[in-house]
Amino acid sequence: MTSHSSSGEDAVVTGVSPTGEDFGIAIGTVFRAYAKATEAAVGDIPGGPRGYFVLTAAVQGEADSQRSLAERFGVDRTVMTYLLDDLERAGLVERKPDPADRRSRHIVATPHGRDRWVELRGRVELVEQHILAALPAESRAGFRSMLCMLASHVNEHGTNVDACQVVAEFDLSGEPERAPRRSRRRSTG
Repeated sequence: MTSHSSSGEDAVVTGVSPTGEDFGIAIGTVFRAYAKATEAAVGDIPGGPRGYFVLTAAVQGEADSQRSLAERFGVDRTVMTYLLDDLERAGLVERKPDPADRRSRHIVATPHGRDRWVELRGRVELVEQHILAALPAESRAGFRSMLCMLASHVNEHGTNVDACQVVAEFDLSGEPERAPRRSRRRSTG
């Protein structure tokens, strides 16, 4: 139970988590729990969760190139190269020339990689079920769908937020004007 003060009166709000209803705190909390549990579930393959996500993309035919994977997962291209080298050495993926661009390579799951992914996917599904267990059963599919829609939107529009645009969307006319900043230069003289 959380108590909020409004105009001197105490209002009691029930069912509010210790993090309140702050989106950033909530999504960060869920992400950290997911990341920690996923690391334990797939930590035995090269790259841990990153390696699993790359293997997933390869199994699903969505690993067009090293560059696209690096951009998709927010990983430096050099780091992606080393990760793919490790996954390739483990026999999970292979790089195949792109028929349309000989400089580019498609990342493809090997038969061993596909078998290993099935096993790992089962582990990750258990992690997801555990995390989603707090939601009513009838809401889980909808939540998952909305989360994927949000992720798709973020990927489509990029993760760079134009701070000026965000500020412009708020009506700040009610805010008092701030005094101009004073120069911190000292005069010599």
